[in-house]
Amino acid sequence: MNIFKFFSKKQIESKQEVMKKFLIVGLGNIGDTYENTRHNIGFQVLDALAKEQEVSFETEKLGDITRFRYKGRVFILLKPSTYMNLSGKSVKYWMNQEKISLENLCIVTDDVHIDFGSIRIKIKGSAGGHNGLKDIQEKLNTQQYNRFRFGVGGNYARGRQADFVLGYWTKEEESQLIERIPIAIKAILSFGTAGINNTMNSYNGK
Repeated sequence: MNIFKFFSKKQIESKQEVMKKFLIVGLGNIGDTYENTRHNIGFQVLDALAKEQEVSFETEKLGDITRFRYKGRVFILLKPSTYMNLSGKSVKYWMNQEKISLENLCIVTDDVHIDFGSIRIKIKGSAGGHNGLKDIQEKLNTQQYNRFRFGVGGNYARGRQADFVLGYWTKEEESQLIERIPIAIKAILSFGTAGINNTMNSYNGK
């Protein structure tokens, strides 16, 4: 059955265009104090992707944003300016603004429960103690959204998690990020072109 048969040609073209738009949100905190901290890996991955695609971020409502086309898809990159714990406000606003469906949303974030540099992509799940994901879940009223977790490791003493994620990368970690971030970029582009399931099969655990 053709799901578009009840729509006009103009409506069909509009719906098809919306389906080709993907909102990629990198979580982090704004300001020089947080630059190059583990909690800001979402910002860092999106910065690298924007540089690769030769586009620049501009400050707009509730975040820095940029756009590019890749293999017939439109990728919208968003770095919320609401600080980590209020990320959902920015995500919800730009989903509505750009008419992005939940299946075309992907959140890039850090995860202390995953080995450093490893990637874990999931379609749904709990916030896992991450305040940014918790706020997104509350604002969207669902756990059913794609999330791209970048492992930052868990090498911290009990009760020191906040200090760890807000701490700076070690020299050794920085050298390894040079290899790991390009893999993350490929996974994000795969999400928009090959779909979430193929991307999980290809990149989870890498």
